Amino acid sequence: MQLHRGSSRGRTGRRLASAGSLVLLLTVTACGGGDDKGASAKDSPANVSATVAGVVAPAKVEVIAGLTDCKVKIRTEADQLREGLCHTAKGDYLITTFPAEKYKLTWLDAAAVYGGKYLVGTRWVVSGKPALLEKLRPRLGGTIQQLRGVGPTPGPSAS
Repeated sequence: MQLHRGSSRGRTGRRLASAGSLVLLLTVTACGGGDDKGASAKDSPANVSATVAGVVAPAKVEVIAGLTDCKVKIRTEADQLREGLCHTAKGDYLITTFPAEKYKLTWLDAAAVYGGKYLVGTRWVVSGKPALLEKLRPRLGGTIQQLRGVGPTPGPSAS
């Protein structure tokens, strides 16, 4: 079959080839090694951020605890989640991991009843005081999410 220069099939083929080249370029760029500035032989897992350590979900409770300098005490082992308690000089916090993202979302929906702030990553959640979550975030990554509690909300004040 002969393609004509102005045919729509010819243009579609060129677009597909361009798109394929772009995907290949992005894949090579994303997977390429970076420079190792700041990496040293004295770095240990406890001194390296989750991003640098290459922690990929589903993270283990023990891995997250290690990144936060905590020796964790496992509190819950279930099919849908694992939960560990950290008691440190910085404060107490709970690390919860999930085998699938859907379990984390269900857990967050249930936790919304209580409100509060949580440090949330892919298939994991850390519960603790907001100031402590801010300190843990640079090591773990994730985002701090504010969940709304159930109950009356304050109305506008009368002045």
